[in-house]
Amino acid sequence: MAWVASSAMAQQRDADQPIEVEADRLDLDDRAGTAVYTGDVDIRQGSMHLTGDRVEFQRNAAGELSRATARGERAYIEQQPDPDQPVIRGWGRTIIYHVAERRVELIDRAELHQGGDTFDGGYLEYFLDRRVVQARAESEGVEGRQRIRMTLQPER
Repeated sequence: MAWVASSAMAQQRDADQPIEVEADRLDLDDRAGTAVYTGDVDIRQGSMHLTGDRVEFQRNAAGELSRATARGERAYIEQQPDPDQPVIRGWGRTIIYHVAERRVELIDRAELHQGGDTFDGGYLEYFLDRRVVQARAESEGVEGRQRIRMTLQPER
């Protein structure tokens, strides 16, 4: 299972790195294509870092990682899409990384930082390659209404 990075260089750099996983428990179902890690899960591969109380990997029919879902009080994801771009950091009670689409969903108490720009709200969706953010105060899986707040740094 390999993470996919945005540029060819970053993709190759991350894909060539081993996946390192630390957790208290692993439940692997090879037939279903799932791996569920629980207990202070910490996953790293190249510039990608994913943490949560529970992380589930789902693989497609070809055996490639198709989705990673992290859950916890403050699940966390970070990646540096390109060496010349700032690290992207995200938090939420649920984080879903759609590998093929290069899309990250941050759900419930969502927070996204890139450089000095920050976004907070109930639901944030970030498209890594296009650097597009979509935000909602309410969405499925969000407790109550969590208004969107953002801080954008001036262009230099």
